[in-house]
Amino acid sequence: MVRFMVFLGLMWVLPIWMSTVTPQLCTSLGSLKDSLNASLRKRYLKYNFPVNYTIQVHYEEVFRLKNISKLRNDSADLRDLQELWFEVTETGIKKILDVLPEKHPTRRKYLAILYNHFLLIKQTLPVQNSDERVIPEVIQDIWQRLGDTNYQGWRPVTPKSLLDNCYRTMHCLFKDCFLSNSTHSNYCEPQHWRKGKETQG
Repeated sequence: MVRFMVFLGLMWVLPIWMSTVTPQLCTSLGSLKDSLNASLRKRYLKYNFPVNYTIQVHYEEVFRLKNISKLRNDSADLRDLQELWFEVTETGIKKILDVLPEKHPTRRKYLAILYNHFLLIKQTLPVQNSDERVIPEVIQDIWQRLGDTNYQGWRPVTPKSLLDNCYRTMHCLFKDCFLSNSTHSNYCEPQHWRKGKETQG
């Protein structure tokens, strides 16, 4: 609850992220995309962990394409979802780091670098001033659950699954950064990611 109230307070006094992406943000997200490609996710988040290894995360931190679709239907706008994406991605990477020994190769060679890169992207996000911000109730509920110290809805998930979701939802929420004039892919549709390995990054 405390974390949720702090978040709401900041939303009133700080500039608000723009939902319109900029060339600088697209460049940064393009680099993040390269770091999240399928071969790296498999090498460091699947093969470097025991078979069926899972970590406990909030249900809301398993952020998938169907969550985006549902939240949009419940009046969440793109900016709300982008902010939520940054939060759950940062938290997810940190939770994986927390279970890794200091000398684990996934920590040293991959996740620590990925996490620092992610934080740098957050620091360069474009902003716009706003005198008033109305946060949809459905988003307020999620933020409250994420900050609830008595939360009961834990869910086991593999480290690779967390970043698989991150990769796909990033394409959906920031699709202007990844679509070319000759590309008509709908990154928000689950069917797009079932076409074959070429769509997995």
